[in-house]
Amino acid sequence: MITENRASNSGKNLLYSVVPNVKSKLLAKIVVGGMFAAFPIALALPADALQVKINPSNPKLGDTLSVFINVDNSGSGANPKVTTGNKSYPAFEIAPNQYRAFIPTTPLEKPGTRTIRVSGDGKVRNLAVLVQNRKFPVQRITLPPGKAGVKATEYELKRVAEFKALQTPKKYWNGMFGKPNAGRITTIYGVRRYYNGKFANDYYHRGIDYAGAAGSPVVAPAAGRVALVGTVSQGFRVHGNVVGIDHGQGVTSIFMHLSRINVKEGDFVQPGKLIGTVGSTGASTGPHLHWGLYVNGQSVDPVPWRYQEFK
Repeated sequence: MITENRASNSGKNLLYSVVPNVKSKLLAKIVVGGMFAAFPIALALPADALQVKINPSNPKLGDTLSVFINVDNSGSGANPKVTTGNKSYPAFEIAPNQYRAFIPTTPLEKPGTRTIRVSGDGKVRNLAVLVQNRKFPVQRITLPPGKAGVKATEYELKRVAEFKALQTPKKYWNGMFGKPNAGRITTIYGVRRYYNGKFANDYYHRGIDYAGAAGSPVVAPAAGRVALVGTVSQGFRVHGNVVGIDHGQGVTSIFMHLSRINVKEGDFVQPGKLIGTVGSTGASTGPHLHWGLYVNGQSVDPVPWRYQEFK
């Protein structure tokens, strides 16, 4: 649900709830004698108002929010600014006078209403978006001796952090993302875990696991540039042999625990391009592929990206 707070001429507050896909019709809820009265009204935004649309209309934790912004004049050269809380998210031009920003949500956040502030073309809009709760399964993992308590190296953490922070201005992907491996999904996004009997408070499964057979192909789910290649011999103790693809505009994919790597940093890959094979390197209990999708540095659920187009 997306709402906007505005002040009426009488000084009282009105809460307008935007009716999906109808720009000029709004639903007014007015306090009358301590009760809410609700009725549809035809209320057009001022002609010079900043036009903002947010998808999905009913987001839940783990979703990627798309903020679409239309401006009257982009001649100023400055892209619109999108903020929520104390975080800012880049807006990229996707058509003349139209911009889009992505806002990630994660299982570690609290559900509830958050305000998204959009400023551009000399105007400001504040929209309240209700992010719904989502229940995530709990899994108990027992790591064998030698892998229990394995910690990432400083080099590994640095390289992966730099990769996830990429915000390349160019958009490389086009359309929906494909499957990186033909195996069945064994662990979904967002699962909370106990490791050897101890609950990991700040952990959630940051991606999807595919039970591909050892040596089975791992392919690029979407176009992008290979921006990370790491191996166990280089110190990637947790990720194992890993490949990271920069899809552009703050969207990145990481592929972990590979047995073989078939690309090098700087390569440009198209959807379906072989990038490696399934293995069990790093912190892994058996052969599988871990695919993580990151938006502006945060792990989001990859599933929506497979079944709908993020423009």
